[in-house]
Amino acid sequence: MSRGKVVLAYSGGLDTSVILKWLQEQGYDVICYIADVGQDDDFAKAEAKAKALGASAVYVEDLKKEFVTDFIFPAVQSNALYEGRYLLGTSLARPCIARRQVQIAAKEGAEFVSHGATGKGNDQVRFELTFYALAPHIKVIAPWRDNTFLTQFQGRTDLLNYARANGIEMPSGDKPPFSMDENLMHISYESGSLEDPKVAPEEDMYTKTEHYKNWPDVPEVVRIEFRDGMPVKVLSKETEESHDDPLELFLFLNRIAKKHGIGRIDIVENRFVGIKSRGVYETPGMTILRCAHLDIEGIAMDREVMRLRDMMTPKFSELVYNGFWFSPESDFLLAAIEKSQELIDGWVDVICFKGSCMAVARDSPSSLYSEKIASMESTEGYDPSDADGFIRINAIRLRAHREILMSTDRRRLEDAPMKLGTYSALLEADKKD
Repeated sequence: MSRGKVVLAYSGGLDTSVILKWLQEQGYDVICYIADVGQDDDFAKAEAKAKALGASAVYVEDLKKEFVTDFIFPAVQSNALYEGRYLLGTSLARPCIARRQVQIAAKEGAEFVSHGATGKGNDQVRFELTFYALAPHIKVIAPWRDNTFLTQFQGRTDLLNYARANGIEMPSGDKPPFSMDENLMHISYESGSLEDPKVAPEEDMYTKTEHYKNWPDVPEVVRIEFRDGMPVKVLSKETEESHDDPLELFLFLNRIAKKHGIGRIDIVENRFVGIKSRGVYETPGMTILRCAHLDIEGIAMDREVMRLRDMMTPKFSELVYNGFWFSPESDFLLAAIEKSQELIDGWVDVICFKGSCMAVARDSPSSLYSEKIASMESTEGYDPSDADGFIRINAIRLRAHREILMSTDRRRLEDAPMKLGTYSALLEADKKD
């Protein structure tokens, strides 16, 4: 008797293929779900493999465009960056993948969903928080946290032996010396030889950026147009190739960045589960987009709005990394960020060269920049004499602070070396006493 339907996030690899058969052995009717978020996989082969292993249905879902429009572009608007460096390539893909998984579960009347994420990583959290946020009554089967599964499978050798015994196609070729996760936004490299943070990655490892010896000696300028903080068009000023479809726009920037070696980082980050992890990432097109978006905001965004939005960015980035894309707090922040982007329109020229990118020109119909006011050659719109009162008002608290110090201990203050009136001067006087 069947224990019910389960929708399994399936990749066609060893782990999820073993999980597929194991779930069947536990009495479940398994529906396989393959999400195409731009990874370089053979989806037809994975679908055929799932069917051969007895999946009752297989869904191959093309999520590339919605990944760009619903997740990547809002992250561009927010300038999302985890711990000041990581552009969240894996983190943004997980809610996109999990959202469709619960939609399929609803369509199929499945009570369960399952995944192959490990018990030490972030992905188990990201998947399952999305499941519960969108389908509160769903039940999750996480084999890599299941005692029955863990007793049967102690490691890769047990997985391989089980695969042989159950007619599961074996992985061919040498196993990469690290774990990789890829989508159209980025690729990550972790574990294996990279677990030692003292060891630099080999240049041949990189796949989304060219070998540094192949980076062109001639820079390339791309113009990116924004409307409400969203990229709407990209143009190469060298080749005149342009795109306005969101997916094609993003893929084009990936190609430009790949050619020039843009988007590499090598970091040690803090996982949500409390473990520090070393990861190497390539995030080519997103690196250019963030550079351009920061720049168009510089000319079109009000200073105080920018300060408030910049307070939100680290928190929003943390929420995305930790798996809370679908949460009340993320809804609130996304609404506020969207409001901040209402006048972020215009274009930015970004020069791409030798592993880096830099904004070099920009214009906006919402520009708050006035050449006449900013110019050293003109006083139009700004009377320099107004600065007298401005400075005096801002000096009130500084002068009051100095007066208090002087009246509290004039002798110590007079004996202390003058260091802009800091407390270090008084501490130095204490040492002399």
